Amino acid sequence: MATSANRSNTPAGPWRREFLALLAIGIPMGLTQLVQFSINTVDVLMIGRLGPEALASASLGQVIFYAMFLFGFGPAMAVSPMVSQALGADPDDTASVRRAVRMGLWTIGVCIPILSITFLFTEEIAQILGQPALPAAMAEPYVLALAAGLPFALGVVALRNFLAAIERTRAPLVIIVISTLLNALLNWLLIYGNWGFPRLELVGAGIASSISHAAGFFSLVAYINLESASRRFALFSNFSKPCWVSLDELVQLSWPIGFTMFFEAMLFNAAVFLMGRIGIDEMAAYQVALNVAALAFMMPLGLSMAGGVRVGLMAGARDAAGVRRAAVVSILSCIGAIMFVAVPAMTVPTGIAGLYLDAADPLNATVLGLASSFLPIAATFALFDATQVSANQALRGLKDVRLPMYITFVSYWLVGFPVSAWLGLFTPIGATGVWYGLLAGLATAACLLSARLWWVSRPSPAL
Repeated sequence: MATSANRSNTPAGPWRREFLALLAIGIPMGLTQLVQFSINTVDVLMIGRLGPEALASASLGQVIFYAMFLFGFGPAMAVSPMVSQALGADPDDTASVRRAVRMGLWTIGVCIPILSITFLFTEEIAQILGQPALPAAMAEPYVLALAAGLPFALGVVALRNFLAAIERTRAPLVIIVISTLLNALLNWLLIYGNWGFPRLELVGAGIASSISHAAGFFSLVAYINLESASRRFALFSNFSKPCWVSLDELVQLSWPIGFTMFFEAMLFNAAVFLMGRIGIDEMAAYQVALNVAALAFMMPLGLSMAGGVRVGLMAGARDAAGVRRAAVVSILSCIGAIMFVAVPAMTVPTGIAGLYLDAADPLNATVLGLASSFLPIAATFALFDATQVSANQALRGLKDVRLPMYITFVSYWLVGFPVSAWLGLFTPIGATGVWYGLLAGLATAACLLSARLWWVSRPSPAL
């Protein structure tokens, strides 16, 4: 009979340890993603009470805002593989970590003015894309209010990635929870004009989100300067001092990551414009279903980011077997996590849709019916969504970002969007066909990215 000591040396041992290591940083990161996303969910829920037109306008505004957000997301995400591989190679290499985070924040700061110019033309962009005049006009002031929080939202991502690499993930979770509660309170005050505050409706929601992002960023800065494990990196000392080598590496990583995120997320957001061409009710219902799908995506996204950190640490340590083990554990964990939301979306879609719009109001009946029909389709692509995001994050942990960028472009814009446009605009199934196109794009990405990950993570002398 095998003893306890012998059992700990069986092949399952390293896999159990990897799973526990992933959960140790992945669960707080997943919960943080979930709570941070709930800032937008709270906005959608509270704006939805203003009616379908306000909800459609918010949907348009968020598409344009997040298009620019995703380009800035590249530098914030590039911090993670640089920090994790540096620590994997040498846990005491504080200088390399400090330079990576500093140059990440620098790059975000440079990008913000360039990205923000687009927000001044929100209404014109929406009209050029064929959107109804009223939602297009209402979206622009909402986006301008959101824009003030953009640098802080991106800064939060960069600092969270640093903290994840040093296994400090609980504090960001607490900070994001507090920020979300602050956002809900400010929404209640500024959207509806409670307690004597002005009734600003959509603009109030944007202001509330911006304030919440700023509060979260400065809270993380304070924590990093006070907590012992993070303070030793002295992230903000000599902050004005450039490091051109680190900046060059960060830029080389960040632009493919930014375009990858853009190709992926804008597939779903561009579908808003397809829905807008079909009708305002379809666009509002799409926003409800998309919000549920994105909510399901948050925990796997956090776990996959943790998986990317684990892969980066193994790659920095030149542990080829550890790289593949971390990647496989991450993918399986993400698939399991996404089902917690996907299954209810499949089985009780009407009840979930009723959380977003007042079911007792007959004006909402059409939107509720459409959203209920969309949700089961959105739930079916959950498996592919979890697979593609975990494979992509693992590839980033290996600093393999160029080919995945091309893969996502092909999957989403040569497969997913054309299928959505054709089925949605030129066949009798209409709005439902848009969702089938999204499914086709995700399935293609999941297969191709998984194949790429399997290829680059094979044992070789390079690692």
